[in-house]
Amino acid sequence: MKRISSGSEFETKVGYCRAVVAGGWVHVAGTVGQGRDAVEQCRSALAIIEKALAEAGASFSDVVRVTYMLPDRTEFEPCWPILAETFGKNPPAATMIECGLIDPKYRIEIEVTAFLPE
Repeated sequence: MKRISSGSEFETKVGYCRAVVAGGWVHVAGTVGQGRDAVEQCRSALAIIEKALAEAGASFSDVVRVTYMLPDRTEFEPCWPILAETFGKNPPAATMIECGLIDPKYRIEIEVTAFLPE
């Protein structure tokens, strides 16, 4: 098993890591990004996720499952072009949940699971 840290102070405070590689799978924790709105935060979160996937030996084309969490579902549609560009040729199974996030400044949280390429 391999644990991947992004260096976030919250990893230590909360007791988690950005990603865990186990049994041929990469499990990336729910990830928020920086920015003024859901679109900017979506791009930022995807960049953090991409880095974790690369460190695990995977990429967005290996993602088989993605979960999007937003406090306001109406903010999801503006993110669609970014997500289509990221996953378009290799779309994963996806779920969008409207829920509260850890801080009101966060407008989207993204969690992925990838299968390591052979």
